[in-house]
Amino acid sequence: MKILIVDDEAPARGRLANLVRAVGGHEVVGEAANGAQAVSCCSSWQPEIVLMDIRMPGMDGLEAAARLSHFDQPPAVIFVTAYGDHALAAFESAAIDYLVKPVRRERLATALSKARRLNRAQFEALQLSAEAPGRRHILCRRRRGVELVPIANVQYFKADQKYVIVRHADGEDLIEDSLRQLEEEFGRRFVRIHRKMLVARLRLAGLEKSSDGRCYAVLLDSDERLEVSRRHLPQVRGLLRGVGG
Repeated sequence: MKILIVDDEAPARGRLANLVRAVGGHEVVGEAANGAQAVSCCSSWQPEIVLMDIRMPGMDGLEAAARLSHFDQPPAVIFVTAYGDHALAAFESAAIDYLVKPVRRERLATALSKARRLNRAQFEALQLSAEAPGRRHILCRRRRGVELVPIANVQYFKADQKYVIVRHADGEDLIEDSLRQLEEEFGRRFVRIHRKMLVARLRLAGLEKSSDGRCYAVLLDSDERLEVSRRHLPQVRGLLRGVGG
């Protein structure tokens, strides 16, 4: 994939370019020293991934990312910064990852892999998230600390006793929100397919019927098949036909 590196310090750009080459499978097509140059370069070279610093003179990385999000084919933005206090703002700008300098090769490889999986449906979900009210991230508490999972990366929510399982691009977590609360907040982006499950609308790819007559939802980029109840089947069918939901 084609990568643009954006940083106001030339040595930092060089180090990052070397890391990209060490990871392999990608091509650095150019460099930029600030946000304005980044926007111009993206317009000319159309990179698929932008590795961008946040604090830069003139147009900073956050403003540049906001402008890039309006491109017809926006690149996947990964922020690379020496400061850890911009994480929330970075994710709110629809960046797909956030790396803190000094960047390790293994961590960069993970971020690039995530960017490679980003498809058009996720870009549309990111745009919808920006327009819709409510949170843009789900707060998940893990042993190593707090993790912010972008709503655009969520495939489905599933009720599980006292908790709700959130299945997303990088695995799954337990959260304390109730399914009803999630439906009220994110109803524009998710559809109920079962009394215990909400699925991202843009993740729905089709329906399959089993030999016993049950229907299952097919998701984009997933081998899972999720049962659709008879009660919610008409809404799911209508949504897939583009006339319901």
